[in-house]
Amino acid sequence: MLHVARPMLGLLTLALAFAVAVPASAQTPFTLGGVSAAPGTAVSGTLNVPAGPGDQGTTIPFSIIHGSKPGPVLALVAGTHGVEYPPILALQRVRQTLDPRTLTGTVVLVHVANMPSFLKRTVYYGPTDDKNLNRVFPGKRDGTLSDRIADVLTREVIDRATHVVDIHCGDGNEWLRPYSYWVVTSAPAVVNASKDLALAFGLDHIVIDTERPNDPKASLYLANTAMTRGKPALTVESGGWARTDEESIARIERGVAGVLKHLKMRNDGPDPVTHPIWLGRNEVLRAAFTGLLYPMVEPGQTVAQGTLIARLTDFHGALLEEIRAPFAGEVLYVVATPPVSKGEPIGFIAERATAIPEIKRP
Repeated sequence: MLHVARPMLGLLTLALAFAVAVPASAQTPFTLGGVSAAPGTAVSGTLNVPAGPGDQGTTIPFSIIHGSKPGPVLALVAGTHGVEYPPILALQRVRQTLDPRTLTGTVVLVHVANMPSFLKRTVYYGPTDDKNLNRVFPGKRDGTLSDRIADVLTREVIDRATHVVDIHCGDGNEWLRPYSYWVVTSAPAVVNASKDLALAFGLDHIVIDTERPNDPKASLYLANTAMTRGKPALTVESGGWARTDEESIARIERGVAGVLKHLKMRNDGPDPVTHPIWLGRNEVLRAAFTGLLYPMVEPGQTVAQGTLIARLTDFHGALLEEIRAPFAGEVLYVVATPPVSKGEPIGFIAERATAIPEIKRP
């Protein structure tokens, strides 16, 4: 029989307790949509959106890149609007560049959030219910198809994540310069962490958004849904006009790499933007009539108050209205295709912020 002195016995007991405690903090499998990823592996699957009255439901393709060590769960969402192609193509590339063996934490890639709109090539609205998916969050289990897509994304993706980036570009009708939104209507810790995400993504134009709702039951927007649930989130815009240009796609890839570095999920990646242009007062300009749109400005153009942004005519060519800049600022996007319906956007203008909100950090 082996006899152990009491001091040595105490050390062995402590070592055994430590050994038992280690597995509790080790990486465990990550399961989504019935697909499970073991630590250090990558898997793909689909989330099913059940059929409802008047539709057959749909699917949402996703990938899980599950790192070998525990850490943040970063959800990257593309295709919330179906004709916004650069984000969708960028996530195809991101999936190939993420190595789960060296990744800390987990990346969930939602490749096409709005499959009905993507396959039917519809701008803004879902083809079955005429709803804008990015205005119906957190969704409804018993609602229309867009409502149910939002519900599945909220429960299965947003609720499982620690950080969310909703990746957009100008829709199929929108000509856009790159920018992101920093939403400041949530809890201070979430607002500060979301600001850090915006800087890490690296786009130098950042809109300070003070008008998003803070009610979790009526969050409307995908990223805002995360923030009202205590999760830092970001909406970015890169590309537009139904193009698949390399510059817009690569810009998103760089941004994702910056976020991964910031969250310490990967060692390499670009540094945060150091001299961002903060944009304060902003306004989406909307059409008062249905007709043909003639844009008179370009994205990135600086305009004075009263500058003619676009003309709108009826279908016989008679002038219906002239849309002018309500204040001096920069054009972030303009609708650059002729069709426009009453109430739809025709452009977005923002002016440089005179002050940056200071949110006390804990």
